[in-house]
Amino acid sequence: MTTERIGLAVAEDESLVLGAKLREAREYVGLKQDQVAQHMELPRTAVSEIENGRRGVSAIELKKLARLYQRPVTWFTGEEKEPAVPADVAFLARTASALSDNDRQELQRFAEFLRSRSKVSGDGRS
Repeated sequence: MTTERIGLAVAEDESLVLGAKLREAREYVGLKQDQVAQHMELPRTAVSEIENGRRGVSAIELKKLARLYQRPVTWFTGEEKEPAVPADVAFLARTASALSDNDRQELQRFAEFLRSRSKVSGDGRS
């Protein structure tokens, strides 16, 4: 394989990884491709092509997507790794983010109650 072909293969792999991260971030914040397309002023098919690694993303587009998905640009480029979060904790965070302010405050009070209860029992369980 020539150096040029190796370079193309690496670029394709990076496009696939970036696309997968963009899809993961979009799904995490609960947006549909149509909503992202409208925000980015792109056709929905362009969002699909980006997520499937078939369309490149400009620096400006990546910055807008990062802001929309509430992630640093470096997370998408692989320069910053996401801390490992258990799946159940990530689910709770996604669910809580959709709650009203009052409901999140109530959830926080309940979490504090559970934490204080586990400290009293000394078992460290929640």
